[in-house]
Amino acid sequence: MPIVRSSEAVVHEIHGARFVSYATPGSGSKELCAWRGEIPAGLKAPAHTVSREEIFHLLDGELLITLDGRTERIAAGDTVIINPGATLTVENPTSRTAYSWVTTSIGLEARLADGTRIVPPWAN
Repeated sequence: MPIVRSSEAVVHEIHGARFVSYATPGSGSKELCAWRGEIPAGLKAPAHTVSREEIFHLLDGELLITLDGRTERIAAGDTVIINPGATLTVENPTSRTAYSWVTTSIGLEARLADGTRIVPPWAN
């Protein structure tokens, strides 16, 4: 039975946010990956288009989520379903770090507005 202890989670940093990965092919997952996101106060991540569906659940804090041009404020306990091909921007307009839990299928890629392809190591 694969168990990933919190001390074994792998931390990645990109665009000022931290991604603490738990479920990956390297930790024994066959189809899904999951991570905790840490979005610092004042951060606005670049817009990116995702290749796979993501389930984004906010554990703590508040964020502004822009999905395909529509912006919504979400609070702890809210979940955003991000479909493949959607363009997403995450912004933390508050004075404290927000924490999220994200689940997607293995193989997720993202493209920035300038065409840069990102293959997140925590999702592959």
